[in-house]
Amino acid sequence: MAEQKFPTEIIDLPSKGRLYPKDSPLREGKVEVKYMTAKEEDILTSANLIKKGVVIDRLLDSLIVTSGVKCQDLIIGDKNAVMVAARILAYGPEYVCEIDNPATGGKSEQTFNLADCPFKELDDSIDENLFECELPISKQKIKFSVLTGKEEVLIAKDIKASQKIGTGISPELTTRLRYIIKEVDGDNSPAVINQTALNILARDSMFLREELTKVSPDIELSQEIEIGGETVTVDIPMTVGFFWPKAGK
Repeated sequence: MAEQKFPTEIIDLPSKGRLYPKDSPLREGKVEVKYMTAKEEDILTSANLIKKGVVIDRLLDSLIVTSGVKCQDLIIGDKNAVMVAARILAYGPEYVCEIDNPATGGKSEQTFNLADCPFKELDDSIDENLFECELPISKQKIKFSVLTGKEEVLIAKDIKASQKIGTGISPELTTRLRYIIKEVDGDNSPAVINQTALNILARDSMFLREELTKVSPDIELSQEIEIGGETVTVDIPMTVGFFWPKAGK
């Protein structure tokens, strides 16, 4: 029996491929994605995968057909763009969900057109995933990178391991900084990076996170809508109905 071929689409990435190694297939700035089938719907409804928090990664790994590319290879903004594209291919661009109504304080049903979500793209001058800034208070020179899906998984594991110690404090911010920071004043040793992540001044920490946001490509998951006679910008909520439309109604 001949192998069944599924229709596919080429998806552009917000990063344009510039944040990946030059020998990576992602350097092309595109990935090929197949249309979702009942097999992928099984993945979406797997209680085990949902409980483990890996259902979206497993779904995207099943849909990406570009050779040598896994979901965890993608930086987060590119992963978000592929996720939105996969949803559009599966169920169309219309996404119906409930949002908080600022006019009434209650909930209201809203339809978003996911095809209207623009990319926040990289500046054409950027050609690698390594950036530099000087912290405003300590004056330390920091080199940092945009996180990949693989690093996000490692961060989650580190946070979970730390929580088992029972301090009652979640080390999410300091753990993320340990992965974001690649060098401090020319020193890339883990000991120096760890100490910087733990002891960075609050204002310097905020500045570094703002600098990271500036250079992080992504898809803009917010749109203007009309509520109570006013035009407001709202974030598009990622509810159960995003990949399972009937469940959201």
